[in-house]
Amino acid sequence: MNYPLTFRFKLVTLAPQIYVEDASGKQVCYVKQKMLRFREKVEVFTDESRTQLLATIEADRIIDWSARYTFRDAQGNEIGAVGRRGMKSLWRAHYEVFAPGSRDISFLIREENPGAKLMDGFVDQIPIIGMFSGYMFHPRYLASRLDGTPVLRLTKQSAFWEGRFGLVQVNAASEGEHTALMLSFLMMNLLERKRG
Repeated sequence: MNYPLTFRFKLVTLAPQIYVEDASGKQVCYVKQKMLRFREKVEVFTDESRTQLLATIEADRIIDWSARYTFRDAQGNEIGAVGRRGMKSLWRAHYEVFAPGSRDISFLIREENPGAKLMDGFVDQIPIIGMFSGYMFHPRYLASRLDGTPVLRLTKQSAFWEGRFGLVQVNAASEGEHTALMLSFLMMNLLERKRG
């Protein structure tokens, strides 16, 4: 992948949509989440025409705080999974990324500065001033290996009327690991969008 990647999503929309572009501005993927589903299933396409499916992300249970989301490629092969770490995610977002077809944890995604997310969410609720909250506070999320080696960092960027995040590579990883981590950050964005 050609880093840094940019994740953009509209804040004022009924069905959340995420556009992912690489450093050259080329669209890497597009997600439009369907509304009113008891069991979450997200389809990831190559672009907004939604003609070529890249992957699906499906929850293992109906509406649950600690659901596990499995990634499958267009042929239905499992390429990884991500799960929120229940109560640990109340103050600081904490996710675990799993190897394909396994319960073994490959990566941890943790919020680096939970105070920024808290202030961003608080200021966002203030009339008029809330329109500018996207310029003030910038939560960061770090994906690292179990030994603590950082691999990717997602940082909220300044934006008006949209959510904008930059994903940068910190250390090397395989192509399969990059794909699983990108899909993990996509799902995390969908789950955390109301929290900053």
